[in-house]
Amino acid sequence: MAGVNKVILVGNLGKDPEIRALDNGRKVARFSLATSESYTDRNGQRQEKTEWHNIVFWGNIADVIEKYLRKGSQIYMEGKLATRSYDQDGIKKYITEIEGQTMTMLGRAGGGNSSGDSGSRENNTSNEPVNSSLMADATDDLPF
Repeated sequence: MAGVNKVILVGNLGKDPEIRALDNGRKVARFSLATSESYTDRNGQRQEKTEWHNIVFWGNIADVIEKYLRKGSQIYMEGKLATRSYDQDGIKKYITEIEGQTMTMLGRAGGGNSSGDSGSRENNTSNEPVNSSLMADATDDLPF
């Protein structure tokens, strides 16, 4: 049986994206994404917990990220978990990050974190088929 590696996040960028162009001209965008949840603790106090995620997007979508996303921008994204290793001072280190596959900009044009007009959905490759059931009308509200 095949496995499933799927991540869906809605959150805000913690800093401006870092964009790099590789030797072959392909771009990579990296940024941190904050997702928050709130709950009521045993004492009836409202608590908020924020998780930070390392995000990486490859290819054409990095151009869109470079042009439109800034610290505080809210996005909806789908991707997969990926672990890589690197050597630092002779010690092998591991990092787990989310490789983005699709992304939708939320909130106002030009960044910010308020909800309102939705941005367009972008794919990481121009020839990737788009699942029309995932393409909601830009005026639809997200159920969460």
